[in-house]
Amino acid sequence: MSLISRPAIELDALRARIAGELHAPGDAGYDDARAAWNLAVDQRPALVASPRTAGDVAAVVRFAAEHGLRVAPQGTGHGASARSGLEDSVLVNFAHMRAVEIDARRRRARAEAGALWIDVVEPASAQGLAALAGSSPDVGVVGYALGGGIGWLARAFGLCSNSVTAIEVVTADGEQRRCDHEHDPELFWALRGGSGSYAVVTAIELQLIAVPEVYAGAMLWPWERAREVLHAWREWTADAPEAATTSARILQVPPAPDIPAPVRGRQFVVIDGAVLGTEPFARDVLAPLRALGPEIDLFAMAPPAALSRIHMDPEHPVPGATTHAMLEDLPAEAIDAMVAVAGPGSGSPLLAVELRHAGGALARVPAGAGALSRLQAPYVMFSVGALMAPEMAEPVAAHLARVDEAFAPWASARSYLNFADVPTDTSRVYPDDTFAALRAIKATYDPTDLVHANHPIAPSSRREG
Repeated sequence: MSLISRPAIELDALRARIAGELHAPGDAGYDDARAAWNLAVDQRPALVASPRTAGDVAAVVRFAAEHGLRVAPQGTGHGASARSGLEDSVLVNFAHMRAVEIDARRRRARAEAGALWIDVVEPASAQGLAALAGSSPDVGVVGYALGGGIGWLARAFGLCSNSVTAIEVVTADGEQRRCDHEHDPELFWALRGGSGSYAVVTAIELQLIAVPEVYAGAMLWPWERAREVLHAWREWTADAPEAATTSARILQVPPAPDIPAPVRGRQFVVIDGAVLGTEPFARDVLAPLRALGPEIDLFAMAPPAALSRIHMDPEHPVPGATTHAMLEDLPAEAIDAMVAVAGPGSGSPLLAVELRHAGGALARVPAGAGALSRLQAPYVMFSVGALMAPEMAEPVAAHLARVDEAFAPWASARSYLNFADVPTDTSRVYPDDTFAALRAIKATYDPTDLVHANHPIAPSSRREG
């Protein structure tokens, strides 16, 4: 029996037990509550719950289990296109749970499941502290950390998931727990980079870093110089210090009226990122790139909060499609292939094709690491196309496939969850022994697969051990 046909008294009973809201299909608030950040995704869950407390979440989980439904957590709706249909799931929209606490003395931040990175980085920055945040201000803290997290301090400090010190969850039995290295350590390990498949996360605690200032920004050249600039960046990254984390991309700026006139509707090659250290040190590090004479140079000393906006990501929901690859190598031929598929004369309809420089601390396994302990690939490719009209879907998809083909000679068999916006074989993300351990932990904490994650880990059976 579908939820729509259930007696209304069942939903009324749940509504009476929670401080948040419930939205069933046909309710006035259902369409707004079910929306994902990617507006190209049309989610139609059996029910949407908008909790205000962890107790609300526990009540929703118990209700779902009693009625044969699954529970699909959603902080912001980034990555929603990777999840299978929600017809038999309760979508838990955490928009009401955005509280953030900064403990400057202990250098810790606690963020509820709906918190955005901007909710954390601004108050932390005011205290001279930085989080291992992402490149966009409105990406959700929890989802980002569950998938790993590579931001502008990553080559110096590693994955965000390894900076997590505690996670508050509701398990499939409706129990509220706080897990860390001493409490439910296996669950704590799995959630840090192993996806959110094991429990519903209600809050997360992260270690902050004392970074009063950082030299950060972007340099832009007309895209006609893409080959020259990208080859120079590639050569520069071979010896770049771990204090520097950068990306390089071919960017086609939309002609949107809210975009500044000097860049609106133009095409560029862009190098952006951050360098830790003094301004003289950072200037010296970036000198070979600056010697290329950028048309626009925005690098300067800034508080860590500024890191959220140097990539110029959209700060509101948009429709789009993406692809990515972990690159085992980046020879000169790969740069040529990138320019050919995304630069002048390529006919590319894509917004951006980007390379992120990994390595450094990202490649090392720190003490007490989570399930995604490191990234072995020295570079990561990410491409995105905006779907501002329905007729853009087919050409964007076709060109994303061309990008994949162009980078195929250097692509790893591994995938990275936070850049995987399509249904993904999660076994491709982890070594075999790690994946087997994750399946066993799923079987322990959620044997009936109640938690409907963007990137699911199926429980192992008893026969599998």
